[in-house]
Amino acid sequence: MEELFNIDLKKTSLLSKEDETSREKNLKLFLESGFSNKKDEDWKFTDLNSIIKKNFKNISNDYNFNFEKNKIQLINDFEYNSIILVNGSYKSNDTRFEEKGKIKIQSLKSVEEVKDNTNNNLYFLNKALSLGGFYLEIQENYKCKKPFIIYNYFTSNLDNKIINNSNKIKLNKNSELTLLEYNIDEKNKFIKNTFENIEIKDNSVLKSFFIQKTKSKGYFYKRVVGTQGYNSSYQNFILSSGLAFNKIDQNISLTKENSNCFILSGLCLGKNEHQEIKTQINHLAPNCKSYQKIKNVLESDSNGVYQGKIFVKDIAQKTDAYQLSKALILDDKSEFNAKPELEIYADDVKCSHGSTSGSIDADAIHYLMTRGIKLTEAKKLLITGFLNEVFDNIPEQKIKTFLEKTIKEQINGV
Repeated sequence: MEELFNIDLKKTSLLSKEDETSREKNLKLFLESGFSNKKDEDWKFTDLNSIIKKNFKNISNDYNFNFEKNKIQLINDFEYNSIILVNGSYKSNDTRFEEKGKIKIQSLKSVEEVKDNTNNNLYFLNKALSLGGFYLEIQENYKCKKPFIIYNYFTSNLDNKIINNSNKIKLNKNSELTLLEYNIDEKNKFIKNTFENIEIKDNSVLKSFFIQKTKSKGYFYKRVVGTQGYNSSYQNFILSSGLAFNKIDQNISLTKENSNCFILSGLCLGKNEHQEIKTQINHLAPNCKSYQKIKNVLESDSNGVYQGKIFVKDIAQKTDAYQLSKALILDDKSEFNAKPELEIYADDVKCSHGSTSGSIDADAIHYLMTRGIKLTEAKKLLITGFLNEVFDNIPEQKIKTFLEKTIKEQINGV
């Protein structure tokens, strides 16, 4: 594994000797096993080791931050606050629409601030090489007036580079935040390894969106560990079509009563693209609800994966948990794998899971073509209709319109 890497710890180490020792230890732990393969149950359908070796001959963490803010094409569809990350590192923020003192945003200086009880080798790599990321906190009893956009901008010198960053988001009691993570890159082939902690306190609401501006050659992994308090809500929309490789791994714990978690995804995968969504929703208290719906459109040797687990603790009576994955497969070279799981220790629950996949409806295509619509356009209409169910759950109309427009561009191959 070492022959694949050209790593310089001095480029990323903080000033303390303790931090330097910790990074060296974690890098050694990672190099002992390397990237995960199918022997690891969490990577059952995604042989990351083979994918990385096939696409990268040498990986370095040595790159410069030549960044000009005017290079970022800003969204003009609605009003928002912003956080700018460049190659994973925090650069600036703009909270012009919010009250002073209600929002705390800063660079995440120490990798020790992001915790994850996992033996995931990518966690060791992140702790060894992370350049930090952002810390975002919403104060108690404050509901943000406008959404936040996180501009994830990647510079033009990232070919064969690896980026490691860590983020932390905290919503104190009775607060609300809408967050849109927006990836912009310069068509480089790079790896991004992100670990993120989310803490949603009692009676708070976090709505989170993840979307890619255009197609990307990037290889993305993101692990999210979250906790939810009493009567809290987490709504996550994954719309990251166009990435060469992407795995989003979420572990969310509903720790107090009446909390709810919604994860919805609509992906359109093209030539040789590989995306996996892996979730574990832990129902640890009574009267909580989770809802997951994952929809994939696949063509041209693409691969889609969904691994979803619902865990219900013995005290978590009156749990209502639902998960469903659906795949629309447009050719016989594409592949979709699903692994739904239920682990239930309570007896008064309503839990269900399911998975379906199939080809495009030939009768629907014929119907549209008899109305004068060309075959290519007819397929696009049916794909859009298949994915639109995800958008029906987005309450903010301006954000919904923007997301629909972006996905439409991705379906058209932009």
